Amino acid sequence: MGITSLPSTITTFPMPSEVMKQNREVVIAEEIGHGRVLTLNRPNNLNYVSEKVALTLGQKLEKYEKDDNAKFVILKGAGRTFSAGGDLERIYDARDSVLEGVYRIYWLFYHIHTYKKPHIALVHGLSMGGGVGLMAPMKFSVVTEKAFCSTPEANLGYHPDCGLSYILSRLPGRLGEYLGLTGVKLKGKEVVAAGLATHFVPSHKLFQLEKSLLSINNGGEEDTIRSVIDEFSTNVQIDETSVLSKLSIIDDCFSRETVEEILDSFEAEAGKKGNDWIMPMLKSIKKASPIGLKITLRSIREGRTQTLSECLRKEFRITINILQTIISDDLYEGIRAAIIDKDKSPKWNPSTLDKVHDEQLDLIFKPLEQHDLELQIPINEEECRWGGKYENSGYCFRTK
Repeated sequence: MGITSLPSTITTFPMPSEVMKQNREVVIAEEIGHGRVLTLNRPNNLNYVSEKVALTLGQKLEKYEKDDNAKFVILKGAGRTFSAGGDLERIYDARDSVLEGVYRIYWLFYHIHTYKKPHIALVHGLSMGGGVGLMAPMKFSVVTEKAFCSTPEANLGYHPDCGLSYILSRLPGRLGEYLGLTGVKLKGKEVVAAGLATHFVPSHKLFQLEKSLLSINNGGEEDTIRSVIDEFSTNVQIDETSVLSKLSIIDDCFSRETVEEILDSFEAEAGKKGNDWIMPMLKSIKKASPIGLKITLRSIREGRTQTLSECLRKEFRITINILQTIISDDLYEGIRAAIIDKDKSPKWNPSTLDKVHDEQLDLIFKPLEQHDLELQIPINEEECRWGGKYENSGYCFRTK
């Protein structure tokens, strides 16, 4: 989840004529040779992953995984955005009546992480929150110099969802905590260097890369796909101005036990020569929701020792409890201040970090009272892979 103003430098990625036509489908599906192309097609809405988008992607991915003629899947976004994650206005208006969409989205993300065929994300624009959750688990994730990625959920009183506690906790050192707590944007090559993408391809080569992938005629094996992408990709080197060149400072500060200790350590580093880059990050953290920050840190830390299924189940519980304002309405207040009233002045509750207590966090992380309302995803390989759909969940039965 998350929203930001679009950088003016982002340009439109050239797309096949079929996609460029005015098409009202939220996801455009194309079958070309052995390839299957899924295009998120809500460019005027930042390609948000809505309930309908999640349902469509889930149906198509299941179909393609079971189709012997489909050898690989490409996912991309129409327009200037890959995906900005969840539809915040819809969440604000509908409150906890969005539970069907939430369930479908989490169920979808499990299957993206565990997909049985090669899948490729082509990212040429903004990718935020759940958008990062879409691209990062792909077998191949290709970004251009126009790609921007961030995980700013804490800024809105939310948390890293859609598998992000699993993804961020597995980045080098304490980079995951840094990205989750600051919401900083990574651009282009930085996304690859951070471990959120596999390849960097210059934007002028991206259309030809897609064309070459769809021309594969020997079955679309993983090694073949990798060799095609390698032909178009360039090596990634990070210059000294990138935050990724400051990993020793990040690791030291963001390894501290609490958000308060992280802030104190980071602030101490900011006073040292050459550390001007820290001040904007400090301001970002201090403006964020106190409870969002503490949920984020705990979730990422727990993610280090959790399996994918455990992370997704945990995140799902957190999401349900946040939507139902079990201890705070910070998510709705964050959305209001950011995109409804746009006053940029949220009134957080609790208002400061010291007012957020462990007992409150425990309530957010606790298992749901009724087991049939938990996220139904496989725990092991023996379970039905495509089972646990929304239609068989406790949420569906409650609405009938």
